[in-house]
Amino acid sequence: MTDRSPLPIALPRPSSGRVLHLAPHPDDDIIGCGGTLCLHAQAGDPVHVVVAFNGEAGDPEGRYGSTNYAELRRQETRAGGVHLGLSDYEFWDFPEGHSPGEEELIGATHKLAACVQEFRPDIVYAPWIGEYHLDHYTLARVARMALYALDFQGAAWGWEVWTPLIPTHIVDITEVYDQKVLALQEHKTQLKYQDLVHIALAITAHRSVYISPESRHGEALAPLGDPSPADLELLKNRGIERGTLGPS
Repeated sequence: MTDRSPLPIALPRPSSGRVLHLAPHPDDDIIGCGGTLCLHAQAGDPVHVVVAFNGEAGDPEGRYGSTNYAELRRQETRAGGVHLGLSDYEFWDFPEGHSPGEEELIGATHKLAACVQEFRPDIVYAPWIGEYHLDHYTLARVARMALYALDFQGAAWGWEVWTPLIPTHIVDITEVYDQKVLALQEHKTQLKYQDLVHIALAITAHRSVYISPESRHGEALAPLGDPSPADLELLKNRGIERGTLGPS
């Protein structure tokens, strides 16, 4: 950016509608915008959570070597979702920690496009494109390509975990902050390695500077955006233009 950043719009609650949330790993559904998802659930909005990667890299010291670690992390995800009012989960179990080739990207784009067509969301949440973590960045690319190929007409928002974004909107999650903490505490395999509550929720306290003085925590959002020129070229080379995969 070369100009001053405008202040984000404060939202006491997110807009209503059918919600599709794209999480790279188990626990990202909570860290990224779990409070926002909780508010959707409280409002009666259908929320479908896709966890794209298997999460097996979350045990770098092999402490759970004798268990089905991917299944353990799926169980933690579902347990965390209970605190947020979420129960509709889908796990794709993609291998994590590598830069995907063109075939993988196109295959994932088609898979996500089919998911969007089946669930028919009004709102999509995904990692923002500036995320440092490779898996988060990859899922952001796939989300932008799939929604472009569908000519998705709903709202598509990016959220932050590893890399702070410049927000256009802040959702006030003060009233559901405790639920977000309880949900994170279900991810015991990850808490053995780092204090997720301290790390992941510190930024929500900072985001409260943009909302009311009585508010203590907020979650930052920014438009997900269109694919990069390189990804647009990749789609074009596969015969995919805006709307090619059909209306969402």
